[in-house]
Amino acid sequence: MRIIEEIIGKEVLDSSAVVIGKVRDLELNIETNQIEAFILGKGGISEGLGLSKGETVVPYDMIKQIGDKILLKNASETL
Repeated sequence: MRIIEEIIGKEVLDSSAVVIGKVRDLELNIETNQIEAFILGKGGISEGLGLSKGETVVPYDMIKQIGDKILLKNASETL
């Protein structure tokens, strides 16, 4: 899917504009073809070499905006 290719590798920023990682993979609901979550890697050289095992799962409903970078909602927006 072309959308997946466009999202993989984008930086994800929290509501304070701090980079929390890069999109490494997506969780998709096959039945609805909807994105359910973003899987983030920490980035850096160790991830590029495949040595980093740390990942963060961000539910799709936490996403505020997708552009050149992906911006997360702040805590008050998720209530």
